[in-house]
Amino acid sequence: MIDMVIAEDQAMLRDSLACAIDMQDDMHVVAAIADAADALSAVEKHNANLALLDVCTENDSSGIVAAAAIKQAHPDVRVVIMTGMPEITFVEQARAAGVDSFVYKNVGTAELIAVIRSTIEGYSTFPRPQSNALSGAAALTQTEIDILRLVCETKTRKEIAQELYLSEGTVKRHISEILAKTGYDNILRLAVHAVSSGLIIPGMGRTGERSEE
Repeated sequence: MIDMVIAEDQAMLRDSLACAIDMQDDMHVVAAIADAADALSAVEKHNANLALLDVCTENDSSGIVAAAAIKQAHPDVRVVIMTGMPEITFVEQARAAGVDSFVYKNVGTAELIAVIRSTIEGYSTFPRPQSNALSGAAALTQTEIDILRLVCETKTRKEIAQELYLSEGTVKRHISEILAKTGYDNILRLAVHAVSSGLIIPGMGRTGERSEE
């Protein structure tokens, strides 16, 4: 279960987010607050494992500052930052604070839910410039192709590690390399495009031959 703290100073949006999130079978909002300065205490009080924080909240509190405090005190707690302001330095500040994912408020509810789920699984989502992200696919190693194929088959990081006889940390490092080479900000989004473009055929190797079980 994803037990979540939301920090959003706009009451209507805060209530709407909480309602949409609580409708998910695997998510529960344990605290919905207006001031990001209260986020750390809310995480600790409710034993939350994810915090969804607006950049600018009540009393001029910063969600990014709150994120840094949460990550310093509880590194395993995932933090997703959201904002409606297209200020590129916010992304850099969020990365420096150890934030796990960053989204703009113009995303749909379904995409936000998907980001939350992928973040709790250990994947990161950050905005990226528009580009042909598959242009770097030729630089992927065979191991990276195998990892991407297994992601396309909806395998978890643990399952990928077991199948390829790698540690989960090694898989995570390879995923970071895959994203760096292709220009994508999210491995699940890359997987969708890899399948739709024909780069990856789930259940098949790179050459189209079915992989050995």
